[in-house]
Amino acid sequence: MTAYGPDFHVRLQAFVGANRGRVRDLIHRFQQQERQLFLKSDLDDIYSAFCDENPGLSLHDSPLGAALRWSEEAVLEDAWMYFAMRTRVARWAYVKLHLETLEVAPVPVSEFLRFKEHLVLGGQAETSWPLELDFEPFSREFFKLSETQSIGRGVEFLNRRLSSRLFEELGKGDRQLLHFLQVHKYREQPLMLNDGVSDVPALRHALRSAVDYLRGQPEDARWDTLGSALRALGFERGWGRDAARMVETMELLLDILEAPTAGALEAFLARVPMIFSVVILSPHGWFGQSGVLGRPDTGGQVVYILDQVRALEKEMWQRIHDQGLDIEPRILILTRLIPQAEGTASDQRIEHVAATRNARILRVPFRDKAGAILPHWVSRFEIWPYLERFAADAEHEMCAELEGNPDLIIGNYSDGNLVATLLSQKLGITQCNIAHALEKTKYVYSDLYWRNNEDDYHFSCQFTADLIAMNAADFIITSTYQEIAGTPDSVGQYEAHTAFTMPGLCRVVSGIDVFDPKFNIVSPGADADVYFPYSDADRRLSHLQEELEQLVYGDGDPSVARGRMEDRDKPFLFTMARLDRIKNISGLVEWYGRSEALRNEVNLLVIAGHVERWRSGDAEEQSQIDLMHDLMNRYALDNQVRWLGVHLEKDFAGELYRFVADRRGAFVQPALFEAFGLTVIEAMSSGLPTFATVFGGPLEIIQDGVSGFHIDPNHGDVAAQRIADFFERCRNEPDHWDHISANALARVAARYTWERYAERLMTLSRVYGFWKYVSDLDRSATRRYLQMFYALQMRPLAQALETD
Repeated sequence: MTAYGPDFHVRLQAFVGANRGRVRDLIHRFQQQERQLFLKSDLDDIYSAFCDENPGLSLHDSPLGAALRWSEEAVLEDAWMYFAMRTRVARWAYVKLHLETLEVAPVPVSEFLRFKEHLVLGGQAETSWPLELDFEPFSREFFKLSETQSIGRGVEFLNRRLSSRLFEELGKGDRQLLHFLQVHKYREQPLMLNDGVSDVPALRHALRSAVDYLRGQPEDARWDTLGSALRALGFERGWGRDAARMVETMELLLDILEAPTAGALEAFLARVPMIFSVVILSPHGWFGQSGVLGRPDTGGQVVYILDQVRALEKEMWQRIHDQGLDIEPRILILTRLIPQAEGTASDQRIEHVAATRNARILRVPFRDKAGAILPHWVSRFEIWPYLERFAADAEHEMCAELEGNPDLIIGNYSDGNLVATLLSQKLGITQCNIAHALEKTKYVYSDLYWRNNEDDYHFSCQFTADLIAMNAADFIITSTYQEIAGTPDSVGQYEAHTAFTMPGLCRVVSGIDVFDPKFNIVSPGADADVYFPYSDADRRLSHLQEELEQLVYGDGDPSVARGRMEDRDKPFLFTMARLDRIKNISGLVEWYGRSEALRNEVNLLVIAGHVERWRSGDAEEQSQIDLMHDLMNRYALDNQVRWLGVHLEKDFAGELYRFVADRRGAFVQPALFEAFGLTVIEAMSSGLPTFATVFGGPLEIIQDGVSGFHIDPNHGDVAAQRIADFFERCRNEPDHWDHISANALARVAARYTWERYAERLMTLSRVYGFWKYVSDLDRSATRRYLQMFYALQMRPLAQALETD
């Protein structure tokens, strides 16, 4: 197997020179396609066909074969062909080949991007002066990951490298750690240390004295009895709830001062009282706790955030309790107020989050440039003109509610991440980003041909916002590795922002580096109170059974239901998602309609969107509704498919998964791409065997053939046959269904729980907050560059959109 190295281009040139005739034949194959852009799949198909027709030419292990195998895309124009080679995960190189002379040469990424721009701009590309963005120089002094298997484990790497670096200079790290502890306060009340500890020797002495004192006290003694003596030594509340925990925390700090290790530092920081209030940004959609799911722009992100908040609040309460403090943690979900709320709670300024003590939803309205409140819902693709004003208004509202600044800001999706950036940079607060999905990877050449999509999607604003927020964040959490860096055969969502061009607007030669230690994988779970195994009879919601029977098998209101299952003895295949192109629900219905084998084995239950077109205000959903009706008619599915346009409350949805499991059914998630796959986790948590797309998070969630099954949505007939084969085997071997079900439950319990998520997020926020304080991880130079980028590109684009 040919490896990429410094001499690769020399070896490639030598091979091309020695096989000029055959190479010209291969080039001719590309020219015959009468196209200029080639995706990886195109290159693979053409190359494989050429090799099959020329068995005597040893191409597979040659430098040319390697170059084509590595290439994610190629561009052909006039006398040149350029290749973008992904030589391994997140490592890129670029090469050009002259079609006449067969000259081979490496090229910088900027030249490759300029060459692509010619396809769009033609001769104007020569006189075009796009804004060229390069963030790489700002991170040259920072430690970076080197190995692809380390991607997404940024905090581990950061602690190892920076802890050793911090304490290299005698006394420097100790002093910075002391200063860090001295700044901790809650509403002007000092925590951890008081003025009695002025330098590192005094800190060491105080710690030794305190440990000696505490060891002589009952282990369960509290600050009320210990505080006077400890305060005299220079300590304040925050070391622990009782004497035993105080000793543990103080000895951790003594170990760090003696010989710092990454593990000890993380363990100590996890105990420091730093996070009392959190703001979570989610501006778009209809953010509420009932009656909103399934509306345009409103789906899994809402469920994710509400479950996240409940888990975070529990973790914050526990940590604050363990620290020996009596402080109520506060969490605000900051979203948009919609006066024309259409029966939802989206017009309420404040709403308490159910199943929490003190978490609330705070809604702030959008205002137009004249300051008037926007009364109606606005698509996530159209909200860019309102976000800067929203950030300013939200700052005052949230600080008033919290009676001060929050300790952590978490952004969600492109719009929330941009607002989080504006707020965190103004207030100096640690910022965490969660993408949920990055639109750039959903649409082929959405960057190169951005103008073609501008009227509908305004990618100019979205991709600009993504670049700003990615580079501004102190840390980024993702649900899977793939979200960051893909697989050996596919590009990750964040990786796709490494280098790209939007002709006539900007050229990004170095956008985001996935080897940056800001990336961390923190996988969410499903609400364990709602999504639990079908076999847990004592917790089942038996009072819903009759309603579920009616929902699935009854006639129903034709305005929200179509089709019914005539053969009630069959198990059924269940899917639930928004009705849009990417979720591919219509694709699943077509697979089912074409597959005699699958139709013989199961009925199909679909919960997606609306059944009647007029009920939807979203153009893409309306198109999918039309397609669904066409498929139902074309394949005569009304006696086997039940399509419901209903929005289910969580408890009802949880019991529906178990209802399907009772009947030995399965869940399928057929999306063309799925960033994570929350419904996959919900189904598996209920004990349902699950089939899910191979593109995105489900590839990591499911162990294929063990805890579920992968399907390729681009090969629907194969996917349908695999599902049919599973049900046939279960009919003949009933234990097979039980085996997959049990493995699905075990997989989720081991890796995907909200308790694990909350613990990790709270630790990350402390670790990154510490390094931001004691080093230049606040990236001050990057921040100035981003401010310029925001002023030169983001603000004008957003303002122009409002004018339009």
